[in-house]
Amino acid sequence: MKGQRVFTAGHSFHVWIVSILDEIAKSAGINDHRALGESSIGGSSVMQHWTVPDLENKAKASLIVGEVDVLTLSPIWVPDGGIEKFAMLGLQHNWDIRITVQEFWLPNDIYNPVYPLDTGKCVDHNATPIVELKRWHFLYFRDMDHYISDLNAKLGKDVLFIVPVGQAVLALREKILSGVVPGLKTQAELFTDSWGHPTEPIQVLATYCHFILIYHCSPIGLPVPKVLMNGKIPPEDISAVNLLLQELAWDAVIQHPLSGVLPPHST
Repeated sequence: MKGQRVFTAGHSFHVWIVSILDEIAKSAGINDHRALGESSIGGSSVMQHWTVPDLENKAKASLIVGEVDVLTLSPIWVPDGGIEKFAMLGLQHNWDIRITVQEFWLPNDIYNPVYPLDTGKCVDHNATPIVELKRWHFLYFRDMDHYISDLNAKLGKDVLFIVPVGQAVLALREKILSGVVPGLKTQAELFTDSWGHPTEPIQVLATYCHFILIYHCSPIGLPVPKVLMNGKIPPEDISAVNLLLQELAWDAVIQHPLSGVLPPHST
């Protein structure tokens, strides 16, 4: 399988995929996977990455020389005009470029796309009813999907693909509530704060979603990434948790109509 050249632009709910994705790809035997670089801006819209001065804008520079196979983006809420600008620039220099847009888990367990970001709100992740979580996420997913579908139509080809990380995280939270995740007893263990910054299980889950979308292959059976071993999951439970994360990521991606990844045996 040919390795992809990947550039990542995003914030603290996204940019950590770079090193984890590199490790996962190499563990899958994709030794020529290349992490070209990253643009990291806290709490950022995609437009903020676009408006970085040209002399400092590594994302634009990589696109202009045509060396990017996959550009990964992650708007902090709904998509913004920066996505279209990056897509048009990328297509000018590589007609086969793919741009991924991460649908993530909702900060503060609620869909409230306003600025400034309410990072100081106190939220008990264990107390939010799963029905309420699903309702808020449905609204967010709907808005994201419509935006990306419409933009692909405008661009005249499917260049933008959704990475359904939020769906995978919801599934993991349901599993924890059901008491079937070894080593994870509460939903709060998935986050470092009320805002929703992720601990290692979500980081690995999200990166598996990106790996599947980029390489169109299952991660099930791959070794445990180092970051998961460095977390708080008991050593005797790590392998089982890693397998569950792989399965949840696979299910989320193949079920999403805008991921570009078809279920096995689909025509």
